[in-house]
Order: sequence, then structure tokens, then C-alpha cells
Amino acid sequence: MSNNSYNLPTLSNEGGLAAYLAQIKKFPMLDAEEEYMLAKNWKNTGNVKSAEKLVTSHLRLVAKIAMGYKGYGLPLNEMISEGNVGLMQAVKKFEPEKGFRLATYAMWWIKASIQEYILRSWSLVKIGTTTAQKKLFFNLKKLKNQIAPRTEGDLRNEHVKDIANRLDVSEQEVVSMNRRLSGKEHSLNAPIGEDGDEWQDWLVDNEMDQELKYAQSEEMEQRKDLLQDSIKILNEREKEILYSRRLTDDPTTLEDLSQKFKISRERIRQIENKAFEKLQKHMLNSAKSKNLLPAN
Repeated sequence: MSNNSYNLPTLSNEGGLAAYLAQIKKFPMLDAEEEYMLAKNWKNTGNVKSAEKLVTSHLRLVAKIAMGYKGYGLPLNEMISEGNVGLMQAVKKFEPEKGFRLATYAMWWIKASIQEYILRSWSLVKIGTTTAQKKLFFNLKKLKNQIAPRTEGDLRNEHVKDIANRLDVSEQEVVSMNRRLSGKEHSLNAPIGEDGDEWQDWLVDNEMDQELKYAQSEEMEQRKDLLQDSIKILNEREKEILYSRRLTDDPTTLEDLSQKFKISRERIRQIENKAFEKLQKHMLNSAKSKNLLPAN
């Protein structure tokens, strides 16, 4: 199922972005019943028109998600195009009888496609090849906004240490990644089109906002359920260390836990990392088995 199968609005370059956003707002949102019937028709009969309607009604969702990645300094039209590919993959694999709305399921595919594009564009040589470094790349901006909002340039030492501890990377990696990202950032309010309209002006749509908020809240509930279910695989010591270090707003220091359990700080770190890996693996497998994540 390719882009060529559908009659979709054309997104050729940054200059055509305003026109594209105006076009996609014309496609109506689907209610749950209509979405279900279209998805069943596509799945059972291969009716491309049904699939096309599912795709076009969610193009605004792709644009909204792509906007969140504007800070990586890559062309928005490219990120939207990649997100649209993810949306089409989601429609292809969507199983409506599972009980989820398409937006909730498609968000994973859209984000995954955009993130893959960003990783390819920045190149793994610049970002780093480890899972921790990729996690740093996609989480640094969010943590900066939590810890040091409106900070420009280099981070303060205590903020660097905090982020390094939370993401389990070296302080130097945090400093280096921050400098790379800071050099690429562009304003979310950068004007588009001849009239100087901002992104937000084109994406204001209460229905779309509600759809996205609903999908995000549903996603959070699913993550909480997965966490509660998966954490049962850990023993009591692993649970307490993981909660104290990673699942609280005020993490306990390695020194305090070392004294409590009467083992070295390095041993605490080892237990923490092992427990986190076990938890991640179990949550990932559970998410895939429940059709919440794309299956590779």
C-alpha cells in the first residue's frame, strides 16, 4: 500500500506548506462507528477508498505530531511526509476489533517514522549508536524544559548531572548533545506562507486538539497499565531501587541507597540498570502482544 494508491494532497516543499495545511483541514473527522466500518471494509475487502478515507481524516494528526519535532531543524514538509508513511502503515495493520481508535494506534507508527527520518538525517555518527544516546537525543529537550526552562546555550553543571543520571549517559554526552541540538533549533513560531502566519494559526482546530488529547491520555493510561503489570516481574529489592531512582520526581541518591542496602554504590547502579532493562523488555513485549506498538 503506497502513497500512489491514494488521492492525497501534494506536499512538495516548504513553500507549499501553507496550502497543504489548508487542504488537510477540509477532510472531516470520523466518529468511532464510521471509522470502525471503514476499517472493517478495508480489512475484509481491500477497498482502497475506505483506506484513503481513514488516512485523509488523520492527516492533521500527522501534522500536529510533526510540529513537535520542529526543534530538530529539519524540513517540516519532509517530517510530515515521513509521518504520512507511518500513518499509512498503521492503517494497513490496524485491527478495529481490538477496541482502540485509529489515532491511538497510529501515533506510534507516525512517531516511529518521523524519528527514523530524524536519525537518518542527523546520522548515527553524529548522534551515537547506543540506545542510551538515542534516548538522550529524543528526550533532552523535554528534560531541559522541565529542569531549566528558557535556558539558552550551555546547561549549568547541576542540570547536566541531573539529566545524565536520569538518562544513564555521561555528563559529557549531555553537554555535547545539547550543543548539537541548540545549533539546529528553530522557533515553532517561524512564519510560513506569504502572510507571515505561524504554525499555530494553521493548526488551530478544536476537534483535532481533542482527538490528540484523547489519544495521548489513552496512551498514558495504557503505559501505566503496562508498567503496573510489568513491574511484578521484579523482586522487592529491584522494585524499591528502581522506584527510588527512576520512578519518582525526587530520585534517591546512590549513596543513600548504598547505606540502606549495605552494598556499594556501583552495585546499586548495576541493580538499577538491570531492573530497568528487564522492565523495558517486558513492557515492550507486552505492548507488542496487545497491538499497542508497531511489530517489526
